[in-house]
Amino acid sequence: MTNPSGRDADDPIDETAPMRWNGWGDPERAEGLPFAVRSLLPLLLGRIRRPGSAIALADVRLIRSAFTSDDVEAFAEVLGADNVRTDAESRIRHAGGRSTPDLLRRREEDQAAPDAVLRPHDHDQVVACLRLAAERDIAVIPYGGGTSVVGALDPERGAHRCLVSLDLGRMTGLLRYDAVSAEAVLAAGTTGPEAERLLAGHGMELGHYPQSFRYATIGGFAAARSSGQNSAGHGRFDTMVTGIRVATPTGDIELGRSPGSAAGPDLIRLFLGSEGIYGVITEVTVRVHPVPSGRVMESWTFPDFATGAAALRTVAQGGGGPTVMRLSDEAETSVSLAQVGKIGKALAKGTSAVTVFEGDDVAARRARTAALLHAAGGTSLGEGASEDWLRTRFDGPYLRDALLDAGVFCETLETATTWSRLVGLRDAVTTALKTGFAEAGRKSFVMCHVSHVYPTGASLYFTVLAPLGTDALDAWAGIKHRAGDAIMAAGGTISHHHAVGRDHSPWLADEIGQTGIRILAAVKRELDPAGIMNPGAVLGAAAPVPVSPAGA
Repeated sequence: MTNPSGRDADDPIDETAPMRWNGWGDPERAEGLPFAVRSLLPLLLGRIRRPGSAIALADVRLIRSAFTSDDVEAFAEVLGADNVRTDAESRIRHAGGRSTPDLLRRREEDQAAPDAVLRPHDHDQVVACLRLAAERDIAVIPYGGGTSVVGALDPERGAHRCLVSLDLGRMTGLLRYDAVSAEAVLAAGTTGPEAERLLAGHGMELGHYPQSFRYATIGGFAAARSSGQNSAGHGRFDTMVTGIRVATPTGDIELGRSPGSAAGPDLIRLFLGSEGIYGVITEVTVRVHPVPSGRVMESWTFPDFATGAAALRTVAQGGGGPTVMRLSDEAETSVSLAQVGKIGKALAKGTSAVTVFEGDDVAARRARTAALLHAAGGTSLGEGASEDWLRTRFDGPYLRDALLDAGVFCETLETATTWSRLVGLRDAVTTALKTGFAEAGRKSFVMCHVSHVYPTGASLYFTVLAPLGTDALDAWAGIKHRAGDAIMAAGGTISHHHAVGRDHSPWLADEIGQTGIRILAAVKRELDPAGIMNPGAVLGAAAPVPVSPAGA
């Protein structure tokens, strides 16, 4: 049976505990590296020097806040004094996302952070905060679960006097549920687990499970055009959205009158993926479906990545019907085997795949998919590996943090392309990453998997390991740029589901063209004429120069 919280019943995660200020997730779940992984690392990367101890929260030095006592008083009139925070810990906890560069910066003594943290309770308070911010020349970064990995939460104020983080954590709950239409309206700050619990009370689920599920929010899913692990069955989050409410510096917008409309371009799509540059998403209307009554799964192996990718294509185009379907390449398969203690097989050849089926007709869908995969060269391994993946599918970031503590740089990047370009794109990005680390004087180990499939193509998700070194941030900046160039040259998208943020903005014009950039910039000028919303995100240097808002 599917657990409505999206996790196994024996998972002790406390989803109400604040995330670690300098790492991922619940501090109680942070563990050291498994012995099997520690044993494998020297074979992959050579000698690894363990870094010094991470800095304590109390020892971080922040630039003095530019948020004045007058600012505090003005926003406190709207939010209440307790919801206007200028203390060091609140500022540090909102100083960025959870990428590896973000966490490496959290280990430094001197750190940048927002000047204040504001905590609105509802849409009207958001509107009031944006009005005050525009009047007072204050930049605003909307903050949901803090899980961005593309620099979308970097504390950059641009040309403005100061910067606030607008934390939507108080804006939670199921605001409306329409049982007849199978639609639900959720407040933007509602986390994934909370949304699933609330919907389960009506016998329904959203079924959106990205790796960040435990902490990411409904508004964040929309703002980043998130894609969950069940995308083969339920689609991306943007396909689940049927309506949206947004507060912008120049007015509100509420969209989603009907499920189908020809009344001009679909403006809902304009705000999906906007990452806070136009305004603040406050409510999201989503389609929901009954909690699945059954779940079965099956694991597979293929002789190589190309064969496995071709097999997944036959299922995506032939309608086998899995809810989850993913393929790990040879490198990722070897490390996965090591993690479960199978070191003797960890360096063996071959790739592995996971299929999961949820719903009322799981046996028939599994049989159809199995026939297609077998005919394409796959060998069934039963349920074991799929069960292991399902049990630990949200825990990858904990392992990343443990690797950093052990002196191993571990970071991810992702893309997507058509089936005809998939293998070539994988090879190009892998070569770019390995060459970049080699030129930086480091051995590296690059893994890849396919986690989202479509009839015309699929995503590629890369994980790279290398010795950490003292210049990791500078080295990675150059290597990431090399990989971004390789993605563009090989016909991939600069982001399939991590979004643009600031990290990917240099390639946005390559993807959507200068006309596309002008369209996005024109929308920003209309909705955010003072340029206060998330300066530098998405549009980067192409963002419009702020102008005085009307009546200012």
